[in-house]
Amino acid sequence: MDIKAKMHSQDVYYCDDVDLVAEQTQCLEVLYDFNHTRPSEGDKRQQIMKQLFAEVGEGCYIEPPLHANWGRHTHLGNNVYVNFNLTLVDDTDVFIGDNVMIAPNVTIATGTHPISPELRLKAAQFNVPVRIGNNVWLGAHTVVLPGVTIGENSVIGAGSIVTKDIPANVVAVGNPCRVVREINERDREYYHKDRRIPDELK
Repeated sequence: MDIKAKMHSQDVYYCDDVDLVAEQTQCLEVLYDFNHTRPSEGDKRQQIMKQLFAEVGEGCYIEPPLHANWGRHTHLGNNVYVNFNLTLVDDTDVFIGDNVMIAPNVTIATGTHPISPELRLKAAQFNVPVRIGNNVWLGAHTVVLPGVTIGENSVIGAGSIVTKDIPANVVAVGNPCRVVREINERDREYYHKDRRIPDELK
């Protein structure tokens, strides 16, 4: 199995491989171009996003700066909104569904390292994919760790460290992130405490 295949197999490999680093540098050049667009260059950003990512759905918006190990292993659904300072440790696949909202300073990581000090000295690494379902909202400073799946419609509170799968249709928060409640009918009537959603917005 070659090193590119190992990246996507959850097997351990050495991430300082010369050819791998050279290929990654090409991806980072595209990322540099994205981060140095002007605010008025929305069309140019869209073109660069299509070069950078594995998939980009319709209506996606990413606020620079964006940080990524590769970019090309990240799959964006339709109408994904990303605020500034998203970090993608996308050494294998990151799947982000439709209508996902990502607040500032979020990290989504697929890459990790063995605990063994001897292996870490050799730059050993392995990767586990991350899946974020449709209509998920990741609050500011959320960290999503390798192998996590977040179910559709769920809300992850600000500052959470998501270490395990989160089911659909829940609010979850904390370090480690835990489900605090299900999304319910009251959430469809009130947007904040006793503030009712106006009928014209329903």
